[in-house]
Amino acid sequence: MSKSTAPRPLPRLSSNIEVLLSRDQLATRIAELGAEISQDYAHSPSLCVVGILKGCFVFYADLVRHIDVPLTTQFIGISSYGQATESSGVVQITSDLTESIEGEDVLIVEDIIDTGLTMRYLIDNFATRRPRSVKVCSLLEKPDNAKIQVQIDYLGFRIPNAFVVGYGLDLAGRFRNLPYIGVVDGSA
Repeated sequence: MSKSTAPRPLPRLSSNIEVLLSRDQLATRIAELGAEISQDYAHSPSLCVVGILKGCFVFYADLVRHIDVPLTTQFIGISSYGQATESSGVVQITSDLTESIEGEDVLIVEDIIDTGLTMRYLIDNFATRRPRSVKVCSLLEKPDNAKIQVQIDYLGFRIPNAFVVGYGLDLAGRFRNLPYIGVVDGSA
């Protein structure tokens, strides 16, 4: 195998990260979510899948490859954590959509719903843009940390109230490249 095609080694596991959801568990559930979404949107005239950056990018890429209906893709940048490990509750759009979602069936794809505040803000914001419908797909939910309830139409996993990293989720910009989701030691 040439150097350019050799498999990349896994990112070094930090001694303070414990695997919560393995690569195989993630792959299986994401394929199931893609099948559910494909069935539900089989007759949609216009599906727009909106990913919330930055954390969703790995999940989003894997998910859209499992959605077997015509779709368009967009991204929106939202920040409510900054460098902290808990949501501040203050939501800031850091990068807005580039196309109108008016008349579209919109599927918001999020990495994790923690307090619910960010998702509630985004759902309310999108409603003013007159989409045909808005549904939510989240890889993870921390129900014990919810400050407000939001409807999650497609959910990967419910997890305990611990700080998690990997598979796109980060700690101050680090660990997004881990191929699994892990709990940062001491946060559970």
